[in-house]
Amino acid sequence: MHHLGADAIERAWQILDQIPGRATGAYSHSQGIKGLRDTIAAGIEARDGFPADPNDIFLTDGASPAVHMMMQLLIRSEKDGILCPIPQYPLYSASIALHGGTLVPYYLDEATGWGLEVSELKKQLADTKSKGITPRAVVVINPGNPTGQVLAEDNQRGIVEFCKQEGLILLADEVYQENVYVPEKKFHSFKKVARSMGYGEKDISIVSFQSVSKGYYGECGKRGGYMEVTGFGPEIREQIYKVASVNLCSNISGQILASLVMSPPKVGDESYESYYAEKDGILSSLMRRAKTLEDAFNNLEGVTCNKAEGAMYLFPCIRLPEKAIKAAEAAKTAPDNFYCRRLLNATGIVFVPGSGFGQVPGTWHFRCTILPQEDKIPAVVSRLTEFHKSFMEEFRN
Repeated sequence: MHHLGADAIERAWQILDQIPGRATGAYSHSQGIKGLRDTIAAGIEARDGFPADPNDIFLTDGASPAVHMMMQLLIRSEKDGILCPIPQYPLYSASIALHGGTLVPYYLDEATGWGLEVSELKKQLADTKSKGITPRAVVVINPGNPTGQVLAEDNQRGIVEFCKQEGLILLADEVYQENVYVPEKKFHSFKKVARSMGYGEKDISIVSFQSVSKGYYGECGKRGGYMEVTGFGPEIREQIYKVASVNLCSNISGQILASLVMSPPKVGDESYESYYAEKDGILSSLMRRAKTLEDAFNNLEGVTCNKAEGAMYLFPCIRLPEKAIKAAEAAKTAPDNFYCRRLLNATGIVFVPGSGFGQVPGTWHFRCTILPQEDKIPAVVSRLTEFHKSFMEEFRN
């Protein structure tokens, strides 16, 4: 029997006391249990050093429904545009399509480690307006999925400034906030960056998404997450609440988990040592796996891979031989998909082709997670290396 710390038992009672009637099987307030939102707000405050309001928090079944909710509210017709990074996590393209809007791509610069240039945002914005599309919001995924970059704080300030000047809502996908692997980079929430620039509720609208599915916890089947909604007036807040109410509430165990993620054991708590050891063990293992895979990719002929600064993915670029591209055409599939299919059949390794995320036309990529158990990574590397050699030989021009 695993020994439960006194602090863990204490926390369980605390949570039960926050639930009306102590009934985890009943509906909650549509934004989520108030006591849990208090805990999350306190966690955000501790993280950022700026106040957070529990009434700004909407608990959802993972971050995805929160994204759908915002798209539903923002998009009136195909004349409304949402700026999204390319490559992007396909949740965004799907959600924009489902709600009848237009995806406005802005390209991350692979040459600068998937940098986000404000000049690129401005260029795409002007281009969009000239086509008669009204830009409504900018999606920023930080740390990046599928690209794994972590934005520098001054870069974030530029993005905040851009959104403020253009009157755009900033949709900040911050679900990988605990996954940062390079000492020279730190995660900064966009809300913290905006507040530190002196911008308040009246100046800029920001929606931040967080989830229990990533980080060092990875409880993706529990469906827990939230959005923190700031800088919207009371009438708009009323509409967001109305949309949340349509779904009654998010699942209660996911809500509880979200409160735990944002308020883990503290120094001095009985469980702190074991919690910290486990957290640190997971994150440092992910860091080693990222490095091993990154080096392996850079050693393959025709493959280049940026550093994984954060998140859980690498997004290497592959220059495919002309013969492979022709073979893919003959098989009626995209060249990167052709490569990934062949890899899967030969090795059992699953990569997602770059065409699923978007990429600069004429370039080919794939997304590789850093998630296989650490002891399996050497086998992954050797199988991949062997497959790649024979693939390149087979299709050599």
